[in-house]
Amino acid sequence: MLTITTTEALATFCEEARKHPYVTVDTEFLRERTYYSKLCLVQLAMPGTDDSSGCLVDPLVEGLSLDPLYELFKDPNVVKVFHAARQDIEIFQVDAGVVPAPLFDTQVAAMVCGFGEQVGYETLVRKIAKAELDKSSRFTDWSRRPLSDAQKTYALADVTHLRQVYEFLAKKLKDQGRAHWVDEEMKILNTPDTYITLPENAWKRVKTRNNSPRFLAIVRELARFREDYAQTRNIPRSRVYKDDALVELAATKPKDANDLGRSRLLLREARRGDIADGILAAVKAGIACKDKDLPKLDRKYEKLQVNPALADLLRVLLKTKTGQAGVASKLVAPTSELDAIAAGERGVSALQGWRYEVFGEDALKLCNGEIALAAKGNDVILVPV
Repeated sequence: MLTITTTEALATFCEEARKHPYVTVDTEFLRERTYYSKLCLVQLAMPGTDDSSGCLVDPLVEGLSLDPLYELFKDPNVVKVFHAARQDIEIFQVDAGVVPAPLFDTQVAAMVCGFGEQVGYETLVRKIAKAELDKSSRFTDWSRRPLSDAQKTYALADVTHLRQVYEFLAKKLKDQGRAHWVDEEMKILNTPDTYITLPENAWKRVKTRNNSPRFLAIVRELARFREDYAQTRNIPRSRVYKDDALVELAATKPKDANDLGRSRLLLREARRGDIADGILAAVKAGIACKDKDLPKLDRKYEKLQVNPALADLLRVLLKTKTGQAGVASKLVAPTSELDAIAAGERGVSALQGWRYEVFGEDALKLCNGEIALAAKGNDVILVPV
């Protein structure tokens, strides 16, 4: 098992990899104690049938540069194959501003090929490669050295079996004429902004039942401060304060340290010092926010007058069409988009691109009264009207 610990050795491997049509990639990282993932290991494999064409790259070795790897990631002639790529790519984007391209995510491809919703790597290996993975090392500390033989074996298996999974899915997509479906999905993963969290937008991820604009203004400022504080110091958001504490602060509107001391959910460390000062300033800013600058929730679908009967018919149609196509329903259209279509909205993704081929075209015909749904035995069929 090849373990790369020098820039020269990595350059040699990557130069060889650039002679092949694809390379499989995976990472091991830690994120429990940091805001940004700490890269602990990179696994790579070129096409082949054994472990000899794979390697482990140790980024924790002093003096090792990942520049040769990033050059490989930029090579347009080599497909970079990942499974559930988002977190892996975020590491490279944050570290070097590099998003591997062209990119192939086997989890997305598997959804397109009928393996279900967000299918796991272990399941694909078992169904396609006919192999079982030893997952006992999954939750080990990848930052500790030396790595055990079990850790190395586990890590390398994440890219060696991935070759067979990729080749199977790529061939199936080509045979079905669906390769462009996956290409469309990869555009999101290939966009650098996908991996950037702006502090001013952090409030949109906070769940709250109170949607009054003034309350949300305080939530926005508290979330903005927390995100900026966590990013600057590279600590988890929860180490600053958790969402439930944030919502409590927005509701109680503390004015001073004594008010913070009465919080039920705020961590002790957050009741003094920089965090306490930041909380009080954020609450004050939210209260003082001008009416024209108050945040507004995206309610474009909520304002629509949904036809519930039509929405139910669209759900049946979606299940029928995706079942016939062998593609995961969740990938084609979420419930919110079905409701939007039933209310007359036509700008949703379910009516665009490859989704139009699978579902959108018939969805519009159903809405326009051009087709009806009928039961035939255990099946649902489309009937021209």
